[in-house]
Amino acid sequence: MKKIKSKIPFSIWIIGIASGLLNITSSFIFSISGMFLNSRGITIDWISALEHTVEALAYLMKVFSGIVSDYFRRRKTIILIGFGLSMFSRPVLAIGATFFAASAAFIIMFLSRIMERIANGLQSTPRDALVADLSPEDIKGECFGLRQALTTSGSFIGSFLAILCLHLTSNNYEKLFWFATLPPIVAFLIIYYFVHDSQHHYLDTQDDTDRAKEKINHPTVPAATEPRHEISFAGMKRNMMRLGTKFWALMMVVAVFMLARVSESILTLHALKNYGLKESWGPIVGVIYNTATALAAYPIGRLSDRFSRTAVLAGGCLCLVISDVLLSFSPSILYVYIGIAVWGIQIGVTQSTFLALIADFAPSDLRGTGFGIFNFFSAISIFMAGIYGGYISKHYSIQNMYAVSGFIAFMAIIILYFVHKYVFSLQANNVTKECCK
Repeated sequence: MKKIKSKIPFSIWIIGIASGLLNITSSFIFSISGMFLNSRGITIDWISALEHTVEALAYLMKVFSGIVSDYFRRRKTIILIGFGLSMFSRPVLAIGATFFAASAAFIIMFLSRIMERIANGLQSTPRDALVADLSPEDIKGECFGLRQALTTSGSFIGSFLAILCLHLTSNNYEKLFWFATLPPIVAFLIIYYFVHDSQHHYLDTQDDTDRAKEKINHPTVPAATEPRHEISFAGMKRNMMRLGTKFWALMMVVAVFMLARVSESILTLHALKNYGLKESWGPIVGVIYNTATALAAYPIGRLSDRFSRTAVLAGGCLCLVISDVLLSFSPSILYVYIGIAVWGIQIGVTQSTFLALIADFAPSDLRGTGFGIFNFFSAISIFMAGIYGGYISKHYSIQNMYAVSGFIAFMAIIILYFVHKYVFSLQANNVTKECCK
């Protein structure tokens, strides 16, 4: 009898839509923040440092929120706190841009971006863990792909609105920042009324697949019928061990790959400074890569449910290499646009695939912790990418910076190959045998 395919739960659609609304304003601000600061006399190395510092802070907050959501078993509550803080960060930015001078505006934007990124960090990991909790096993990649596509659609809309508003207001950044205060309110309300925690994954016993994973990954770990998330060093150590060898091997790939992910804000500055793109058209960069991300995420998620997720991930890493080559050696702005589109495709491919792999490898009661650790490794690598990206861009050239990024992405592909060959493949057969006993 042909197996009936599962349907994507309604709550995942709502989570994606709410995240998209939040991303409308995030992308709106992100699309113009670099140009705004540059217009106030802030140099590219400071802009790069700002973007990567706040991004790294967001990733670190994702570690905390993931662990807390596993411990308290209330993912929705933490998501709402994050959405609420995001609402308050927008007026802070608008006030700073409207009423303060250039030097103070940088500080106000820095504080606002910290608030916004903390908010993003608080809600992002519990959101992805909740998607994993709600997703049927046979369409897990598809569910993450849909969430990523809906979220990135908000980024596309935000970038498009930024272009429109820049033209309508003659580059009046202050009005744009005030407009960005509205969508987070709607996002908060639809999460509050239409999304609920999944109780199925909060039981104190494991299913057969989780038991098999833990027996293979670390056979000395105590049985899962013991208390799970005790607040102690021993409890944390046991949970780290329970995540398993495949999870930690994947984190090694994450650390190297994210080191190649320099800030997307430099994409805009690259087109402006080196290829003559007009400032009012700066947000077109965000439109291009967010559109590419949104179009790639869902079909790639479905593809990863039917074929090897590792192969799909390798394809995403290769897209980053191709993008870096185009951005480093482009003879005209047309090739820069193509490079930006490929950059967007790699985000759609790699982000949802990383999340699906983590959901595959981590026990169900440790998904928040697993996603949090993923973001911890990403934070360290992104912060380091900001340092070398800003330094090379200022003292050498943006083209050289993308060449270095491409080399690092290529190294990530090599590491992924060996991880797949010597970790993922060797343990897959053992897990299958244990599940069948």
